[in-house]
Amino acid sequence: MDILLKEGYFITAEIKIKDLTKTVIARRALSNLQKASLMEAGCSLFSVQQVFNDPSRFILRERFDDEEAFKKHFEYSHTKYYLEQNLTEVVQYFQMDVPVAPISSE
Repeated sequence: MDILLKEGYFITAEIKIKDLTKTVIARRALSNLQKASLMEAGCSLFSVQQVFNDPSRFILRERFDDEEAFKKHFEYSHTKYYLEQNLTEVVQYFQMDVPVAPISSE
């Protein structure tokens, strides 16, 4: 089953780089965070995509088994290390619990 169709705790976040002179460092840090996060128990999706028309912005799409797994994500050393670097800030985020079921044609 497609991971996006499974129930879970979904997060979509828009973040932006605070200092454009650190873009390469931020991209590397996000890549490292992505790899480490995908190794966490309870995390089955951690996608980082750079916005084409604004390279200072990224969209993160994450799926955790539940809210507890999401909260635990912030206790891991790799997440703490990423946040301590203070390279990015959250512009907006959305939390979704369950994917919307397809609408019946009846």
